[in-house]
Amino acid sequence: MAEMTILKYPDERLRTVAKPIESVDDALRQVIDDMFETMYSSEGVGLAATQVNVHKRLFIADCSEKGNEPLVFINPVITERDGIYENEEGCLSFPNVYAKVERAGKIKVRALDREGEIFEREAEGLLAICIQHEIDHLNGKLFVDYLSPLKRDRIRKKLEKEARLEAKQA
Repeated sequence: MAEMTILKYPDERLRTVAKPIESVDDALRQVIDDMFETMYSSEGVGLAATQVNVHKRLFIADCSEKGNEPLVFINPVITERDGIYENEEGCLSFPNVYAKVERAGKIKVRALDREGEIFEREAEGLLAICIQHEIDHLNGKLFVDYLSPLKRDRIRKKLEKEARLEAKQA
């Protein structure tokens, strides 16, 4: 396994719409394993392939407290949404940035698992938020898109400044 580089906002590649996956094979499973290593080492609960510059409809998640319930979603589609839930979200592509976002409180998703088998799952709470957040990534949408233009601009400027400081130190 190998850790992958996570794209940081405002990198335009984060806006790329991911393409459907045609077949689940060993090469894809290797990408999945590398994504899990990357997500766990970054202390995240979800990671879309788009965030590691792989523009395929794939994301992983593990919202368990112990980090021992890995989930794989290939070509995911939300088939049902219910209720409204507002929660503070963060994102591995936005280090140390958090903002309140409104999403469905309960969802049902259909996807393929790591073996290419179709499954359906109902989710609520953190997992429902995570699934919606990661599917947004696959569609080229970011959680800051739910914020006002002013808040989005402040976040962009903050992250650009941090990137400049990091570049000077390197």
